[in-house]
Amino acid sequence: MKENIIGRARETEQLQAIYNSGNAEFTVVYGRRRVGKTFLVREYFEKDFAFYHTALSPFELTDNEELLLSQQLQSFHSSLKLYGDYHDNSPKNWIEAFDWLRDLLIRKSRKKRLVVFIDELPWLDTPRSGFVTAFEHFWNGWGAGQKKLLLIVCGSATSWISDQLLNNTGGLYGRTTKEISVSPFTLKETEQFLKSKGIVYNHYDILETYMVMGGIPYYLSYMEKGMSVAQNIDNIFFKKGGKLENEFIRLFSSLFVDYERYISFVRFLSQKRKGFTRKEIAEHFNMTSGGGLSKILQTLCASDFVMPYVNFDHSSREVYYKLTDFFSLFYFYFIDNRKTLNPSFWQENSNSPSLKSWRGFSFEEVCFMHQDKIKAALGISGIHTEVSSWMTKNKEENAQIDMLIVRDDRIVNICEMKFHSTEVAIDKDMDKNLRNKMDVFMTETKCKKTPQIVLVTTYGLKQSLYGSVVQKVVTMDDLF
Repeated sequence: MKENIIGRARETEQLQAIYNSGNAEFTVVYGRRRVGKTFLVREYFEKDFAFYHTALSPFELTDNEELLLSQQLQSFHSSLKLYGDYHDNSPKNWIEAFDWLRDLLIRKSRKKRLVVFIDELPWLDTPRSGFVTAFEHFWNGWGAGQKKLLLIVCGSATSWISDQLLNNTGGLYGRTTKEISVSPFTLKETEQFLKSKGIVYNHYDILETYMVMGGIPYYLSYMEKGMSVAQNIDNIFFKKGGKLENEFIRLFSSLFVDYERYISFVRFLSQKRKGFTRKEIAEHFNMTSGGGLSKILQTLCASDFVMPYVNFDHSSREVYYKLTDFFSLFYFYFIDNRKTLNPSFWQENSNSPSLKSWRGFSFEEVCFMHQDKIKAALGISGIHTEVSSWMTKNKEENAQIDMLIVRDDRIVNICEMKFHSTEVAIDKDMDKNLRNKMDVFMTETKCKKTPQIVLVTTYGLKQSLYGSVVQKVVTMDDLF
C-alpha cells in the first residue's frame, strides 16, 4: 500500500504524473540493485496491474542458452496465465509471447489505466533469444498507440538499461517517455525506515549505520530491534553466516556480465579517497582512454558506485573518478580478502584507529551526498552554487579542501568535515592548519570571492581560545 512507502516523494510524484497523463507511457525505473525499485512500483500501484512479471535471475539458472530461453518463456507464460491467458503451452519465442500479452491486454477493460509492470527486464534478454526485437515490435507496433497503456519496466543491470533503452540507437530510440532514477535513502529517510521497524537510534548511530549501508533499504532491513549498531553490524557482516556476508560478489555478479572486471575497477578506485584520473585508470589497466574504458566508467557512475568530479581551478579535462558507494567502501576497508575472522570485530574495535579513520572519510562522503542540507543550514538554498573539492598543485604545500561551495553572492565556503563523538575543540595546530589552507587556496587560485570557513561536524564546536576562524558550524542534525 502507498502508506508503506518511506520517503520517495519525488518518485511518487513522477509515477502519479505519468498515470494521469492520458497518453501511452513507456517508463523506465532504474537504479542500484537493492535500492527498492520493485517495492516502490508494487506498493504505489497497490499491485493493481493488468500484467506483472518478474524475470528469472539467469545467475541461478543453467548456462545452456536454449534451455535458459525456454525457462524464461515458461515463467513469462505462467505470469500470462495468472492474468487470464488461455494458452496451454508456453510461447515458442518472444514474438509470440508479446503477441499473447497484447491479446490479453486487448481483452481487458479499457475504462481505466492498463498498468503493465515487467521487473528485471534485462534478465529476459538471454543470448540469441531475439528478446529486444520482439519487445521493440510490441511497443512500436501496438503499445505506443494505446492511450490507456502504462508500461513500466525495471532493472538493476544499468549497462543494459542504458544501452538498450535510454541510449538505444535502434528501434527503441527515443521511445521511452519517462525515466525514473531511484537513489539510496537520505539520512532522514533512513531514520524513518528504521523507525518503521521499531528501531530507535540517535542521529550519531544512524549516521554510522548509513556509512556502512549507504541508505540501501534491503541492507537496512536486516537491522534488528533491541541491538546496538555495533551488534547489528557484527551479526550482519562479521558473524559466520551473516545475512550480508557474501553480498558484495552477489551484487556485482547480478549487475554485470563481466563482473570480475568491474570489481577490479572499484577495488582499484578504493585505494585513494580522492580517486584517480582517467589517465591513471587507463595506465593501471593497460587500456586506451577510449570507448571500452568510457563504457565501464559510465556504467559504474550510472549505477551509483562511482562519482566523477573536477577539482576547483583545475582543467575540465582532469576528471577524477572516486568510489562513493558506502557499502563497497566498507567492504574493501574491512572485509575484502577476509581481513578479520573475529565475529565481534565491530564491538571490540569501536575506538580503534582503523575505525576512526574510516569514519572520517566516510563522513566526508555523507556530507557530499547531503550537500543540499548543508546549503539549507547555511541559508543559501536559493543561491546558485557550484560544489567541488580542491587540492593544491604546489607539492611543497599540504593543502586540501574537502568541500568548496562557490556562491553567486561572492562568498566561497571552505568546508572542513570532522567526525567526532563529542564537540570539536579547535586547538592551536588545527587553527593554524585551517588558516594556512585558506591562505594557500586564495593565493593559488586568485579567487576574488570572500572566503568563509565552515565546520561540518557531528555535535558542533566547543568554545576554546581558538576557533574564531570558523564562520559557520553545521551539525549532523542539519544533515537530517
